[in-house]
Amino acid sequence: MADILISDFFDVPARPKNDVVIGNPPYIRYQDFTGDSRSKALRAALEDGVRLNGLASSWAAFVVHAARFLSDGGRLALVLPAELLSVKYAAEVRRFLLRRFGSVKLVMFEELVFPRVQEEVVLLLAEGRGPAGHFEVHLARDADDLPGADEADWISYAPGADDKWMPAVLRPEAMETYRSLADGDGFETLVDWGDTYLGSVTGRNRYFTMDRDAVFRLRIPKEELLRISPPGSRHLRELALADADWEDMLAEGRACYLLMPDAKAPSRDALEYIWAGEKTGVHKAYKCRVRSPWWRVPTVPVADVLLTYMDRDRPRLVTNHAGVHHLNSLYGVRLRPERRDVGMELLPLSAVNSLTLLGSELVGRAYGGGMLKLEPREADHLPVPSLWLLEQVLDDLRPLRARVATALREGELRKAVELVDQVILSDALALSPERLKQLRDAREVMFGRRASRATRSNGAR
Repeated sequence: MADILISDFFDVPARPKNDVVIGNPPYIRYQDFTGDSRSKALRAALEDGVRLNGLASSWAAFVVHAARFLSDGGRLALVLPAELLSVKYAAEVRRFLLRRFGSVKLVMFEELVFPRVQEEVVLLLAEGRGPAGHFEVHLARDADDLPGADEADWISYAPGADDKWMPAVLRPEAMETYRSLADGDGFETLVDWGDTYLGSVTGRNRYFTMDRDAVFRLRIPKEELLRISPPGSRHLRELALADADWEDMLAEGRACYLLMPDAKAPSRDALEYIWAGEKTGVHKAYKCRVRSPWWRVPTVPVADVLLTYMDRDRPRLVTNHAGVHHLNSLYGVRLRPERRDVGMELLPLSAVNSLTLLGSELVGRAYGGGMLKLEPREADHLPVPSLWLLEQVLDDLRPLRARVATALREGELRKAVELVDQVILSDALALSPERLKQLRDAREVMFGRRASRATRSNGAR
């Protein structure tokens, strides 16, 4: 006979008397997890010493509260989003699990378990009273592999207090090589080079961005237009964006202008376009209705380097020689004055190396469809060659630019990486072929997981 209680989970007093807690907590993003429900969840987590920040989704508090129902020898089994492994707000949950339980195990999947949902999940298995100095990981192909998990090989991983858990899928020697290089003089993080920031948010790109034909048809004066990198990021495949590249995109019919009327006295033609926008309700879009005037898009400083942040292969750094503005489909990097000359010339080129590629997988996060995304603060931690190193290899890197650019243009990323690796890692930092292979293999493991999920999810559709 089972007793069934229907209630708000966070209204149920947690009494540590249960042997097993099994669940699949709701994955409600912080934007929708609001009001009294959120307040109760955060209070419940705080009662166990876990302070969740404003970006935490609902599942995080569920994990902590669920553990409070267990006896000392109890077992917890939860299906959780893979965000547990990598997002910053989940660091408190990761620390809590190792502190609370004597054994923490994770089953990670190569394929999407719920392909229609496009959410990557992990299976958390925890038991006993902690602390645990490490956790264990089993890599399963899909849910059908679960019956054999007990007899399978498990990888042990001991993270630092603030470390992500995703590196547990990699060989320990590869992570040792990565850390020794990333923490050495040869590499820094992107934030050491400058400030990273999101581009302008229009609220309605189709209205505010224009191609050459629209400008001609609407008779918008040039002084009421800003040159921009067109919406999206697929066009940024080169190491630099020059004036000639921008002119080519304009000729191809790309939306290379942003409407920017005078805030106090728009031209007559601009006013007519503004009135037409109001007739179709553009001014009611969220970002438009919360600013005054609604048709004046707030701009951000022109970036020295543009950074793509949602990619299938890798984040791309592109020198902004054209001096164009950018929208929120890109990040901008404003280089520190003392680093600007070297950074604009060589940072995008030098970032095409195996350590930076692996680093992007470790600091970023995988999304449905196999995409890799970098949040702004994650981008700050992207490992890139240091100023000291670039000053040492100036004369060796410069001659490679044309060959690397050609390889990237032709889709030969591996060839481009090998060229840069030779100068940066093999020659300058004397990395052995064996350790270089460790980095490349580790990156392939991470990339392969994303690519596999993309293929499977596309097949499901």
